[in-house]
Amino acid sequence: MSLSRRGFMIGLPLFLAACSSSSGTTFRNAYSAIADERFPLPAMNVAAIKPHLRRQEVAYDKSYAKGTVVVDTPSKYLYYVLGDGKAIRYGVGVGRAGLALRGNAYVGRKAQWPTWTPTPTMLARDPEIMRPYAAGMAGGPNNPLGARALYLYRNGADTMFRIHGTNQPESIGLAMSSGCIRMLNHDVIDLYERVPTGARVVVIQA
Repeated sequence: MSLSRRGFMIGLPLFLAACSSSSGTTFRNAYSAIADERFPLPAMNVAAIKPHLRRQEVAYDKSYAKGTVVVDTPSKYLYYVLGDGKAIRYGVGVGRAGLALRGNAYVGRKAQWPTWTPTPTMLARDPEIMRPYAAGMAGGPNNPLGARALYLYRNGADTMFRIHGTNQPESIGLAMSSGCIRMLNHDVIDLYERVPTGARVVVIQA
């Protein structure tokens, strides 16, 4: 989960959302304003989201059970398997921490507007920026974990791998210097509502 001075800047242009894409069936108004949040989200400028990274229903012929979350790290996609050869595909951003897990895991817990705490490595690398947040940063629009977080576990233990929102939407579709799997806040809220605690997660690496 990366943090930078730029990441603390609030505000994106506020435009009403409409979706279109040739690669799948998009969700109309998927990026409209969400007013009933603890921290209301403004509408996103859909034109700033590349069409292939927008939330959409796509054909998906893999043999995963309905309800499985598949993180395709090399392709920068996350799939929520619907069954019957279909899935919801989301664009994601990945980072070094996102390369730390491969194979099966499960959602051990979920959190809305989660607290973020920098790792010891982050504190050592950027002490001036990170030290004020060493005890944790409360959830909110400036928090690098964004609106939701899904914490991935194996055998009852936290893998330290998260699927989470971001306050840096420009990072979606990219490989950053640090971080787990990040999603647009609108998308991670949608995924959070679909995925229960205990759901299977499969992480594909190159």
